[in-house]
Amino acid sequence: MLNLIGALLFTLFQAPQLDGAKLERMVQERDQLHAEWRTSESKKSGIFGNRTKKDMIETNEWLERIITKDNQIMDELRMIGSIETTTITQDKDDYKSITLKLEKDVQALKRAVAERDKEIENKLTERRAIEWALVVFFLSTVGLGYWLYRLKKA
Repeated sequence: MLNLIGALLFTLFQAPQLDGAKLERMVQERDQLHAEWRTSESKKSGIFGNRTKKDMIETNEWLERIITKDNQIMDELRMIGSIETTTITQDKDDYKSITLKLEKDVQALKRAVAERDKEIENKLTERRAIEWALVVFFLSTVGLGYWLYRLKKA
């Protein structure tokens, strides 16, 4: 059980770092694509410093690459969210099972304490009965002794 909890904690703390590195790399790639797009946006290879159709097509291609990278980033974010949701659900289920087990243990301990209390009460009842029997025996012995003393004296 302890190994399971340790493994869960390890994955909780390691998974975001690994996914975060991948996401960070994807964002850096997107930034590079954005810089390339800006460069192609300022490119004017036409006559009299105008933009040509080829320049515009190249700019559109960079925009398509940026959109593709954005979609990859969004997919990665959805996957991270899904992993976190799954991990949280698994943790919730684990904690629920641990809680149920502990609840059963508490109920068993309560029953054991109740049985022990009954045993103690029964022992006290037996003890009182023995004490009363001893008191009666003592008093009857004292009474018998006094009666024999009076018989001997008379």
